[in-house]
Amino acid sequence: MALQYQLKEGNYHLYDMSTPASAVTGEHRLRLTTDNVAIAFDASTGALHEHGSPFRINSWATTARRRLRAAGALDRANDIVVVSGPLPVDEINKCLQISGYCRHMFTRLATLPHGKRIAHQRSNQL
Repeated sequence: MALQYQLKEGNYHLYDMSTPASAVTGEHRLRLTTDNVAIAFDASTGALHEHGSPFRINSWATTARRRLRAAGALDRANDIVVVSGPLPVDEINKCLQISGYCRHMFTRLATLPHGKRIAHQRSNQL
């Protein structure tokens, strides 16, 4: 499954690019619409675990950490990081497409531009 986020009307839209485009709209299957995106990954390796709406991803991470701690895997539980907010769409998509990219993005998080503002400015310039 080839997933890709796009920013439309101030919301993140997650499309399944492996589905055929609609003959009517020209868009691929829409899987999610959310105002912010959260990404859960391992800080040490950058391996992506989950992505989507912040509420669902934070819930997933809390449960995963609890289960890992109960199993005695404290290091693995503490390695799970959740990043959320108005992230740049290209950075989110790189996390989905490039193995380990989340770690690279995490190290640059403080310097990344506001995702929605940049996309909005670009669309106004076109």
